[in-house]
Amino acid sequence: MAKSGASKKTSGTRAATKSPVPTRSPLAPARFPSMGPVAGVRLAGRAVGLKKHKGVKDLMVAEMAPGTTVAGVLTRSKCPSAPVDWCRAILPRGKARVLVVNSGNANAFTGNAGDLQVAQTAGEAAHLFGCRARDVFIASTGVIGEPRAPDYIASKIGGMKKSLAVKSWKNAAEAIMTTDTFPKGATRKVKIGKAEVTLSGFAKGSGMIAPDMATMLGFVFTDAKIPAPVLQRLVRTAADESFNAITVDSDTSTSDTVLLFATGQAKGQPRITSSADKVLANFKAALKDIFVDLAQQIVRDGEGAQKFVTINVRGAESKKAARIVGLAIANSPLVKTAIAGEDPNWGRVVMAVGKAGEKADRDKLSIGFGETQITRNGQLVHGYDEAPVAAYMKGDEITVDVDLGIGRGRGTVWTCDLTHGYITINADYRS
Repeated sequence: MAKSGASKKTSGTRAATKSPVPTRSPLAPARFPSMGPVAGVRLAGRAVGLKKHKGVKDLMVAEMAPGTTVAGVLTRSKCPSAPVDWCRAILPRGKARVLVVNSGNANAFTGNAGDLQVAQTAGEAAHLFGCRARDVFIASTGVIGEPRAPDYIASKIGGMKKSLAVKSWKNAAEAIMTTDTFPKGATRKVKIGKAEVTLSGFAKGSGMIAPDMATMLGFVFTDAKIPAPVLQRLVRTAADESFNAITVDSDTSTSDTVLLFATGQAKGQPRITSSADKVLANFKAALKDIFVDLAQQIVRDGEGAQKFVTINVRGAESKKAARIVGLAIANSPLVKTAIAGEDPNWGRVVMAVGKAGEKADRDKLSIGFGETQITRNGQLVHGYDEAPVAAYMKGDEITVDVDLGIGRGRGTVWTCDLTHGYITINADYRS
């Protein structure tokens, strides 16, 4: 997400204040998860002055063991950042040793200066960690179009190396935040054969969130030993069912990056040769689970969000059609503001289905909010009483169910409501 380093928020709608620490989203989890070491990974997160508020973390570095494989998905924006171009060029090699991520500056729309900064960062990291520059992955998030000195980040990596630790997950997660109100982390343990492996990671995102291959910054690490081509297939599938199924505001960032690193340090793991290996079944499920967890945390931190919204679409012509219809509903300002206003205005859902451009039949369309069926086969349910639905809309977890009644395609999209807080944050975020 290419946004500013410090947001300005008040209670309720998280609107403007001068504090570098935004008010925590009311939808946030109670605490950052307890995350133990992942064999072969050390991390650090510190403040190095990229953000204007002194002492706010804005740079993270992760070192991975030799032999680490990597896979990922990157934004399809036609105006990508310099770090995205760098990662896209080196990702096919499937090898990684270092990850460097900064917040406070997106290094996007910075021309040759941005490319030079990436090259110097990768070069210095390679020198310090004894690897090749093309083994160094880089990501940035923050303000667009403001070049920094080419060696600014490179000059900080040496100090970061001294701070590396196996349990610095929260520091690392905090260092990549922009308008986020809480650090986002998740961890899982699962077995591949008889070997127990760990997956742990963190993500950032709050605004400029819309699915297009990846929708934010997200980094997951595992000690499993998995070849890069297999890892890539697993990442693409998991990302499509998680990060690509969320939206806050329909805007795709210049900087979106999701990377999965596998250090291969787990003991006694059977050899993996294909993504279809049966022994990978539990790992696949855990990977999807951790991706969904992080993706939903991003929605729960949507700028100004007060309600977490799940949209289930079934009966579509295809899975792809169900996703498109779900996103049309999730991205509709009219639907989102109705939910913010706690108004069960199901007619706006009808509108959004109709504009999606996918096959639909008004006489087959069924809509429900929560446990209440509102319409069935294009007609208002006989005896429909809006009172319990209006009461349901006052909660902070809203589910909208849509059945197109046409085919077998189905899909789920997660979003949030659209409040005055979103407008305030984005009207002021650079000042």
